[in-house]
Amino acid sequence: MPYRLYQEEKQKAVTILNDIKVKLYNRGWFPATSGNLSYKLHDDPLYFAVTSSGKDKGTVTHEDVIFVDKDAKPIEKTRLKPSAETKIHSQIYQKTDAGMVIHIHTVNNNFVSQIFFDEGYVPLKDMEMIKALDIWKEDAFIKVPIIENWFDLDKLAQEAGKAINPEVPGLLIRNHGIYAWGKNEFEAKRHIEAFEFMFEYMKNMIIFKGSKQIW
Repeated sequence: MPYRLYQEEKQKAVTILNDIKVKLYNRGWFPATSGNLSYKLHDDPLYFAVTSSGKDKGTVTHEDVIFVDKDAKPIEKTRLKPSAETKIHSQIYQKTDAGMVIHIHTVNNNFVSQIFFDEGYVPLKDMEMIKALDIWKEDAFIKVPIIENWFDLDKLAQEAGKAINPEVPGLLIRNHGIYAWGKNEFEAKRHIEAFEFMFEYMKNMIIFKGSKQIW
């Protein structure tokens, strides 16, 4: 049964996406128009807003956001193209309780995704910042999944769907970037910041020690 999106819902999504997009751009996390963000508006049927393809994340225009369904197809007539990786966002919404997804490309997340690719995950432990992922356990040890950077985007989305762990709000693609999510925009932004802090720490420790065995 189709669901009607109201103007107020759409405007809220656009405002949130543009606000966080510019904030993260100013941290250097969207180089060369890379990366994308999305915001869920409705669960069943799944509708979400996603940034359009090829736009400078440092600017705000009326062509920044497209509204799509679970198959990543626009639900309204538009000449704009959704991000090429919109199907990965859809997989995350279908398999978690995410309300917002952020995807960024940085040196830090590319570095750790390559270093730990053979293990299939980046190990995170002995870091206070794990608590920022809403993981409150003594001696917490988590594994951030890493998948291959498949050129076929349908295959990439399928593999992402298989690798998602609802208890760990992040997924790495080798030498590509990270997807992080949260129940709302506040959580999603906090999670992406926490991951990037920990990845930078790990990169520096690996270089300092000359080994990925940093613990």
